[in-house]
Amino acid sequence: MDESDAYQELRPLLLSIAYRMVGSASEAEDLVQEAYLRFHRTVSGGAEVASPKAWLSTATTRLAIDHLRSARARRERYVGTWLPEPLVTGEADDPASHAETVDTLSLAFLVLLERLSPVQRAVFVLHEVFGYGYAEIAGLVGRSEGNCRQIAARARRHVEAGRPRFEASRVQREELARRFFAAVDQGDTQGLVGLLATDAVLYGDGGGKAPALAAPVHGAERIARLLLGLDRRGRAAGMRYQPAEINGHPGLLALDPAGRLLSVLALDIADGRVQTVRSIVNPDKLRHLGPVGDLAALLGNG
Repeated sequence: MDESDAYQELRPLLLSIAYRMVGSASEAEDLVQEAYLRFHRTVSGGAEVASPKAWLSTATTRLAIDHLRSARARRERYVGTWLPEPLVTGEADDPASHAETVDTLSLAFLVLLERLSPVQRAVFVLHEVFGYGYAEIAGLVGRSEGNCRQIAARARRHVEAGRPRFEASRVQREELARRFFAAVDQGDTQGLVGLLATDAVLYGDGGGKAPALAAPVHGAERIARLLLGLDRRGRAAGMRYQPAEINGHPGLLALDPAGRLLSVLALDIADGRVQTVRSIVNPDKLRHLGPVGDLAALLGNG
């Protein structure tokens, strides 16, 4: 396998690792590109690389760990709620593969991983999500195999304590989401309240760069009233909606009259109710999905 073939074959894996590590599609792309550039310099310099997968996985993981260490200070200064960059995902041919995507790619899971230290996150992601053995992980993160086992055990306890629950059936999730968005479209307050868990939470991420919630909104009735109010304002300004699968979960894209992206919304569904609503309007977190509109200007004119 030559250098170019190795990169093309391994790029999906490297991006999957990097995205779960840093929660940003654009930053994951940068990390993988940097890992490849280092790989290229190593190979061009005449060094023998026995396993391109191991070399590139190691470089990507270590770059992600360094990135997370520097990102912590930035996250602490972040305006409002921080959410990961969303991905628009497609249908999986293999139901088991899709179930795994829902579990380990969801916005809820990525937020939960933020509680871990960078090394804990790397060990947990590599072992629990990608099935790397502890001996292999030890080489990737520069720790002993025994230490990696201990790190993984601690990380697992943290994650299991807050691991999100999701509706087991994809069909049930999609049907409830269809009813949820129909209730919003129809202005049906009581119908919307009935589809939301009593203790549901709505999070908004504007990063100080777009109109967003100053704090999470709790409770079915408050969320229903807020969503219907936002929907009325958006439609009056010409906003339209497009159903989409966001990180393996039901959601939608909000578009301006020119088709530019304004917001991504995702639902967490469990026990027959919408448990969490996440709305990402920070334009910096939407650019990787296509042209982005100006939400503040649109609502100001609406």
